[in-house]
Amino acid sequence: MTRRGRVALVAAGIVVAVTAAAVPLLALGGGGDTEPASLVVPEGRRAARVYESIDKALDLEPGTTRRSVAAAELELPEEADGNPEGYLFPGTYPLGGKPTPEKMLTAMVDRANKAFRGAPVAAGAQRNALDVYQAVTIASIVQTEAATKDDMGKVARVILNRLERGMPLQMDSTLNYALGRPAHAPTTEDTGKDSPYDSYRRMGLPPTPIAGPGADAMRAAVEPAPGDWLYFVTVRPGDTRFTADLARHRRDLEESDRARRSASPGEEAAAG
Repeated sequence: MTRRGRVALVAAGIVVAVTAAAVPLLALGGGGDTEPASLVVPEGRRAARVYESIDKALDLEPGTTRRSVAAAELELPEEADGNPEGYLFPGTYPLGGKPTPEKMLTAMVDRANKAFRGAPVAAGAQRNALDVYQAVTIASIVQTEAATKDDMGKVARVILNRLERGMPLQMDSTLNYALGRPAHAPTTEDTGKDSPYDSYRRMGLPPTPIAGPGADAMRAAVEPAPGDWLYFVTVRPGDTRFTADLARHRRDLEESDRARRSASPGEEAAAG
């Protein structure tokens, strides 16, 4: 499995690439105001990027927000071990008054706790034999992997099916997180790193979420679509194929490779 369904099947030596679209994080005020009025945290944003955005929004020295995490005394699950990854909830945060990194981080985590502690998430996680933190972790992978909202429930089901069968997740998104880089097609050498986020070599879920999931991804994680799928690949924009048949999956991979090679540079960029 790989990010947004473009699968790198290590055994077959097949690797394909997808790039992530950049989303602006600062929203300007109305009229002629050139100062940012709010900070916008998009869905799927990693904590490291959010820290950088808070530093920029508050005109602070780079690294200030990251160093403020411990002082903020965030209300995080015990499993997080103080790491707010996945709990910096997507949304718009006003910058009026005298905001500080600690206040900004606290507001994000408070929103996450309100969203994640509700009965629908807790009950949905329990139905799937998960705790809430595991459900958030799955949602973060779904957020990063799914090409469309409609694909999210199917991607969640692939993750659960692979976990139930004792299969490695083989998700590019977790490996790219381990390597600290944006969307990229991993090579076989990339999977040689000793990281708990390398879901090609390690079994089970990564130790933490890998990004901040939105409401749709969270819903998909606790209410996955029914199906027996184990593999998926985006052949072309709008055409993501899910299957439980490895031979069929390999044929879809070959078609995806052909479509990628025949696309113009502009089309390939749009597909990312």
